[in-house]
Amino acid sequence: MNKRFLTFALAKGRMAYTAMDLLEKAGIHCEEMRDRNSRKLVFVNEELGLRFFLAKSPDVPTYVEYGAADFGIVGKDILMEEGRRVYEVLDLDFGKCAMCVCGLPSAKELLCHHEFIRVGTKYPHIAKDYFFNKKHQTVDIIKLNGSVELGPLVELADVIVDLVETGSTLRDNGLVILEEICQVSARLIVNQVSMQMNSERIKQIISAMKEAL
Repeated sequence: MNKRFLTFALAKGRMAYTAMDLLEKAGIHCEEMRDRNSRKLVFVNEELGLRFFLAKSPDVPTYVEYGAADFGIVGKDILMEEGRRVYEVLDLDFGKCAMCVCGLPSAKELLCHHEFIRVGTKYPHIAKDYFFNKKHQTVDIIKLNGSVELGPLVELADVIVDLVETGSTLRDNGLVILEEICQVSARLIVNQVSMQMNSERIKQIISAMKEAL
């Protein structure tokens, strides 16, 4: 009897190609995924009994929570924002950046004095948790989907909460990091039921990825 296929959901973009490099180091490969012109949605390695697919970052934890994927590779920021019920089993040590509160230098005073401010962000849950539960500061959180750096520049928001990698976009627009919320990197996540039902195979894969790191 053939063993059940295990499925990986990878976040689209740069992270997916870095994730594939790491998987290959761990002996987990899928050649057809390397074809960037392919229109296929699901890729299969029959020999290893593995399937792979690419998904938008916020959807990866959803696929894993509901069992459509056994594994997921996605940023810690997405896990914090989505709050899905998955096992976070490994820090993959790439895609490193920081979740920060940013704004014009003058906004520092607003944070020090716990004034009521408006916060623009793609990450409303992370922002709410930080300001309400850690800083105990009342804020109006404005959900933005595009360039959040615009918020302070057009006076929509006093500060923003966003990922900072190099900080070049901030500097180019006269913005600075005011406070750091947390460090972020790519994580390996596992479906909770899969971890119990396919414990041996999943632990082998986790162990191989640890070795590859």
